[in-house]
Amino acid sequence: MDTPHYWGVIPAAGQGTRMGAQRPKQYLELAGRRVLEHTLERLAADPRIAGIVVALGPDDAEWRHLTMPAGVEVWTVTGGAERCHSVLNALESLDGRAAPTDWVLVHDAARPCLRPADLSRLLDVLAGDPVGGLLALPVRDTMKRAGAGDRIDATVDRDGLWHALTPQMFRLQALREALDKAIAADVLVTDEAAAMEWAGHRPRLVAGAGDNLKITRPEDLPLAEYYLARQLRD
Repeated sequence: MDTPHYWGVIPAAGQGTRMGAQRPKQYLELAGRRVLEHTLERLAADPRIAGIVVALGPDDAEWRHLTMPAGVEVWTVTGGAERCHSVLNALESLDGRAAPTDWVLVHDAARPCLRPADLSRLLDVLAGDPVGGLLALPVRDTMKRAGAGDRIDATVDRDGLWHALTPQMFRLQALREALDKAIAADVLVTDEAAAMEWAGHRPRLVAGAGDNLKITRPEDLPLAEYYLARQLRD
């Protein structure tokens, strides 16, 4: 078998309404650049990444203002109504470029603090894996399950629980088939690992750093800036 290539996919068609900002969160200013510029640069940091496809909203007017990372081809497709549709559109754009057994790394547009060492370790650990997997972080806090009126129904045993991070890395054909089947069955999967799980696979969890933050709320932006500055000092 030929040596597989590695491709990046960034679903960036969402509006990020919880930020309460005038533009989507991936285009907010962060340390002198846009959030998505940092994200692209971090995903392109490993020389094994052969190209990156970004799924954009149909009315996106911000993308053309971004500076692309050097040394890697970046192209765009139109995203869909949900993350799974955007990722599937991106995977379909790899026809003619990628082999079915190539690896695809799906990374959140609003995760600009991915450590290059974590990206490299993910590729190394999963290179020979039969399924693939994702960066993740073991849960440390006490977990509660809420019921009616936001009253606690139960305390959940945190043993074996992990926070799912990104990138999430799977073979192109396997992920495409999993997403296709989930969408056809009207199963709304919230990440790629969930699609693979629904298809009967057991993705591998690869421990990542806790500063791989997903910007979701306004207070996350200064925290991401702090993490970026600290990483430069490390």
